[in-house]
Amino acid sequence: MESKNTEKAAKKQENTEVEKPNGRPAPASASASAEEPRWAVKNTFPANIVHYADSNDVNAMDSRDDDDYMNHIAKEDVKKQSMKGFGDYNNIIDYIVKITWQIWNEKDIGMIYDTYSYGVQIHRGSVNSHGVNEVISGTMQTLQAFPDRSGVGYSILWSGNDEDGFFTSHRGRSIATNMGDTLYGPATGKRVVFRTVADCLIHENKIYEEWLVMDTYHLVQQLGFDPVEVAKRTAKQTSKLAPSMSFNLTQTAEEGMPPKEYIPKSSSFEIGDFMLEMINKVWERRSFNQVKTFYEKNAVMHYVCNKDMAGHSEIQGTLLNLFASIPNGKVLIDRVTCNKKGSDDDWDVAVRWRIQGLHSGIGYFGYPSGKAIEINGINHYKVRNQKIQEEWFLFDGLEVLRQVYTDHKDDNDGDFSFEDGNFTGVS
Repeated sequence: MESKNTEKAAKKQENTEVEKPNGRPAPASASASAEEPRWAVKNTFPANIVHYADSNDVNAMDSRDDDDYMNHIAKEDVKKQSMKGFGDYNNIIDYIVKITWQIWNEKDIGMIYDTYSYGVQIHRGSVNSHGVNEVISGTMQTLQAFPDRSGVGYSILWSGNDEDGFFTSHRGRSIATNMGDTLYGPATGKRVVFRTVADCLIHENKIYEEWLVMDTYHLVQQLGFDPVEVAKRTAKQTSKLAPSMSFNLTQTAEEGMPPKEYIPKSSSFEIGDFMLEMINKVWERRSFNQVKTFYEKNAVMHYVCNKDMAGHSEIQGTLLNLFASIPNGKVLIDRVTCNKKGSDDDWDVAVRWRIQGLHSGIGYFGYPSGKAIEINGINHYKVRNQKIQEEWFLFDGLEVLRQVYTDHKDDNDGDFSFEDGNFTGVS
């Protein structure tokens, strides 16, 4: 299914088509027009990474919990999308909320067979797994360790249609009691809270690719275990499954060349352009002073380990601390999903990103190890009146530490290891 979508994207690019917010391509002649929309500009990022949808087409999740969504939307207010191949679901948000509730809260694990493709790909940082049985295994391992786990969905962003396939980015929070052993250690009986974001590609009722980011570092801390010791142990267990990164400084730092500058074509506000320009200036070029340009004065960043940063100064310091660990890191943007919220100035946005480079500086990940690492993350943004008002910033710090302590030359010292992708941890 992924190859099908990739081929379509390639054909669009060959025909110099420009994706409009309604999902329909403009004719080739439009791309040469002086009135070309700003979302056509992709001069430092790959083509076809920005996608659009209108929140008015669905019953937006926003800050509802799952129960409120399913039981307190008036019948006459339920939005209907074309959902060919999906059964009785009303729209793509309805689909994600209901199957998540059924699997996790009702513990109907068998529903995974109905809603995940047989060969589904699951990406968790650099540790990937394949096949529906891996999803079943991971879900069962999580529920035996946290049997009372309840999920609270905060927001679901989306794009696509039932013909070409849907995309969703589901941000949520889980509350659970650790009643069973985990790969991190024996059962502790402690109550924990952890945040997740799951990006899914879906076609005809089947999730066929998923990117999962969870604040595992925070989870391990709450359980009372040492994240560094856990990272060292999991590094040994996954040494064959996910060996050390092989890219080098030349590849990540572009041989000392500065990042290209993102040049907008128009002076008017356009959300996809706004996000790419912010990432280019603040993340790629490390111009942290530009936080004042893109963020409201009292903007809030909900950071990993349940930390909230408020205002320009705290947000600047947080970003500086992260990038100081990987000072020559290369920023890669895989997808930007923009959902319109009432006006052209108000949007909810999901960004899936990676930072690759050498852990060569003192920063968020401690003293430099010199190891090549990749940080995988998914952020959600609330953009209001052309400024970022609120941000949810998520990456898996434990996964980065696992990379720092991975050495494919090291033997397992008698410890068990995973060779087939079946490293489930907590899902």
